[in-house]
Parts: sequence; structure tokens; C-alpha cells
Amino acid sequence: MNKRLLLDDFLPYRLSIASNRVSDAIASTYRSLFGLRIPEWRLVAVIAESGGITQQALCVATLMDKVTVSRGAIALVDRGLVERSANTGDKRSHLLQLTPSGRALYEQVAPKALLIEQELFASFSAQEIDRLRDMLARVQAAAEAMEQRATDQ
Repeated sequence: MNKRLLLDDFLPYRLSIASNRVSDAIASTYRSLFGLRIPEWRLVAVIAESGGITQQALCVATLMDKVTVSRGAIALVDRGLVERSANTGDKRSHLLQLTPSGRALYEQVAPKALLIEQELFASFSAQEIDRLRDMLARVQAAAEAMEQRATDQ
């Protein structure tokens, strides 16, 4: 059986397009209201949830490359939203933590993020949202396993 690839039916493509559309909608909101780019917001959110984290751990947590994390961290430090402190566990790295200004920004942005999520999924039932969360977790796990197999070869 010879199946033809049609992008509109190819789920990885559709998932990527949907993700890009959602990111673009969120990015324009965060940029206009808070002067944040998506990578910067992701860093703020992960740092807020962690209390203090290294840039290497940020790369793992956000799946962003080192350059994007580094540029985002520098921009946040320059804006006074994040500070670097000594990492007592590893002298070669620093911990990034939110400053009081960074925490205040997070406290403004987080409710807006939840409103955006609510708006995006307003036409979904609670059960559909739960199923979508489950399916996304399964897709992510399958992709991670696939990536691991590829690196093992």
C-alpha cells in the first residue's frame, strides 16, 4: 500500500502549525502588555516555579537551545527581572532567580496566561481538555522515546 503524504492530514505538521499559531497569539499579547518575548516569558515562568535554576537546567526544562536561553537570561538580567547568584552545588554555574521586580511581573503575567488558555479552550469541555492533556503527554513521551532510540543508534 503506497500512501501519499498530505500535510493537512499529517499530524506532526498539524501539531506544529497549531503550536506556532498559539505561540504567536501569546507572543503578541506578552510583547504588547509586558515587553516580553516568548523565550523570556518561558524563562520567567520556569524560574518562578523553581525558585532558582541554572541555565543548563533551563535548557532541559524548556527544550530551548543554549543560545536562546542565554540571550533570554541576559535580557532578563539587564531588565532587572532576574539575578544571578552563586551555585553552591556547582561553582562552575550560577543560579538564576527572580528579583522582586521579576516576581511582580510574573504575578501580572501568570493570570493573563491563564486567561489566554481559558479563551483558547473555551469551546472544549472539561473532559476534552483532560483527554487533550493526556494525549499531548503521550505524544511527548513517544517523541522522547523516538529521539532516545535515534541517539542510541
